[in-house]
Amino acid sequence: ISQSTKITTIISNYSRPNHHSALYEREYITTRQHRYLRRSVVFDRDTQSGSSNHLALGEVCMVLRQGTNRRRRAVIIDKRPTETGTEDEYYVHYEGADRRLDEWARRSQIEKVAVQNYTSLDDGQIKTKRMRKRKHFEHSESPNGHSVLEEERNALEKEHEEVTRVKHIERIRYGNYEIDTWYFSPYPDEYGKARSLYVCQYCMRYMKFERSYRTHLLECGRKEPPGVEIYKEKSLSVYEVCGSSDKVYCQCLCLLAKLFLDHKTLYFDVEPFLFYVLCEVDSRGAQMVGYFSKELGNPDQNNLACICILPPFQRSGYGKFLIQLSYELSKREGLIGSPEKPLSDLGKLSYRSYWSWAVLEVLRTCSKISIADLSRRTSIHVNDIVETLHFLKLTRYWKGDQVLYVRHRFLMHCWKSGVAKKPRLLLRPRLLQWQPR
Repeated sequence: ISQSTKITTIISNYSRPNHHSALYEREYITTRQHRYLRRSVVFDRDTQSGSSNHLALGEVCMVLRQGTNRRRRAVIIDKRPTETGTEDEYYVHYEGADRRLDEWARRSQIEKVAVQNYTSLDDGQIKTKRMRKRKHFEHSESPNGHSVLEEERNALEKEHEEVTRVKHIERIRYGNYEIDTWYFSPYPDEYGKARSLYVCQYCMRYMKFERSYRTHLLECGRKEPPGVEIYKEKSLSVYEVCGSSDKVYCQCLCLLAKLFLDHKTLYFDVEPFLFYVLCEVDSRGAQMVGYFSKELGNPDQNNLACICILPPFQRSGYGKFLIQLSYELSKREGLIGSPEKPLSDLGKLSYRSYWSWAVLEVLRTCSKISIADLSRRTSIHVNDIVETLHFLKLTRYWKGDQVLYVRHRFLMHCWKSGVAKKPRLLLRPRLLQWQPR
C-alpha cells in the first residue's frame, strides 16, 4: 500500500454574493493509481441543517469496509443498482490503498463527510506508472517535441486506466474455492458485468449461473490442460501449452489471471506465446493453480512475460518454483534470461529472493568469480545480478573499480537471516522432459 502525497492550499470564499462565507482547503492527493483534487470545508460561518442522502461520483465519504468494523476515507468511483433493484450501491477507492482493495459498498455502509468536491485530475497532468509494451516502435519526434513512443504509451495508459477502473466481477467459483477478485478483467458481453462467475478448473471455461456450471462439470471432457506434460513430481505437473494451437484455453486463462493482476495487457493475442501451466493432480484430474507465459522470438530474450498464482494457492512455494523453471528453460536454450519489466511489487519480492538464493549458492562454492561468470552459471541477466549484489551489499570499490567482496561469515549471516531463503519447492532438472525447439 502506497502512502498518499498531499499538497494543500487555503482559499477564501467571502466575495461571492448569496453564498455562505467559508474557508476552503484545496488538497491534491496522489496515490499510485489516482490523483484527485479535493476541496473541503475548513471553517464555515453558517451551519447548514439536514443532509442529502444522495451521493455523487467523485464525492469523499467514510466507508465501512466489508468484514471490518472500521470506517476509512474513500472516493466514490461508480454506482449501480443492487441485485434486488431497491437501492444503489457504490464502487469506492480507499484513500492511500492499492486498487485491489476497491469494492462495491451499500448506502448503509457509507457516511457523508464535509467535503464539497473531489474530482479526478486529467490523466495527462500526472506521471503514471508505465505500461508494458510488446511492440517496438521507432523512436522519432512529433511536431510538439514529444516522442511518438511516449505519446503512444501515455495514450495506452490513459485508455487502460479508464477501462479498468471499475471491477464488476466481485468473486469467482473455482473448483472448491470461492475467491474474491482483485481487479477488472475484460470478460466479453454480459459476463464482464456479472457480479460473480463460475470457472472450470480444467478447461477454464466461464459461466454466469451455478446450474450451468454444475452441468458443465458433468459434461466437460477435459481433466487436464491441453498441450504436453513436461514435468511431473508427486502431485505436481507442468504442461507446456501453445497459444496458437490452444487459443481459446489460453485466452480464458489470461482473462482469469487478469482478475488478480493490475497491469496485465495480454488477453486475446495469445498466439505468439507459450504458457507453462502448473497443476495440482489428484484422482479427479489436474487442477490449474498458476502459470507463467513466455513470448516466442522475444528480441529482449525475456524468459517470462507474465506470472500468476491464484490466491488460494499462494504462499505454497509455487511462484518461486515457476521462476526456477523459467531459468532452467533458459539454461537449456543456452540463453541468459530476465523477466519482462516492470515487475509488480509482489513480483519484485519473489524475484529478489530467488536471485539472492541463486547467486549465494554459486558464491558458496567459489573463491573467485566474475559477474559475467555468475550470469553464465545461473542464466540470470547481468543487470539482475548487479542489482542483487547491491541489495546484498556484496560490492565494494577498490582502486576505482567495483568488485565483489564476500566473506564466509557474511554468507552464513545471509543464510541464517532468511535473506537468501531456499525455495520451499526445488525444481529437479532431471524430471524436466523438455528440449528447445
